[in-house]
Amino acid sequence: MPRVQIQTEPFDIAAEQESLWHGNPRVGALVTFVGLMRDLHEGVAVSRMTLEHYPGMTEKALAEIAEEANARWKLEGVTIVHRLGKLEPQDPIVFVGVASHHRGDAFRACEFLIDYLKTRAPFWKKEQTEQGERWVESKVSDDVAARRW
Repeated sequence: MPRVQIQTEPFDIAAEQESLWHGNPRVGALVTFVGLMRDLHEGVAVSRMTLEHYPGMTEKALAEIAEEANARWKLEGVTIVHRLGKLEPQDPIVFVGVASHHRGDAFRACEFLIDYLKTRAPFWKKEQTEQGERWVESKVSDDVAARRW
């Protein structure tokens, strides 16, 4: 069963990885993605970002995305952990982890999950820059990446 977690606290990347494979000898591949906050967006310095979500709706959307990955590929485990609140450059924002028998399924499922998360999960990002606060718009490139699935 996929694990979806939304939290304000930092997460332990190594612990999240280990929880996907430890004690399951069927796992032959583990693929993870960790999204980090950058200090630059579209050429503008960013000192902080605030992530907001729609409680209940966001968890449901992430669970549906994880279930869709389970239906498409033979997986042994899926974990999505997403942070909320105030973040600073280099803070981990999102962890997506996939365990499977073989690397091909794990790589494809992980990429699918992050592409769909970027386009289907109701999160809103507000950046703090020298010019003040600004909401981050969705990217066409994210929509293009998600459409290939």
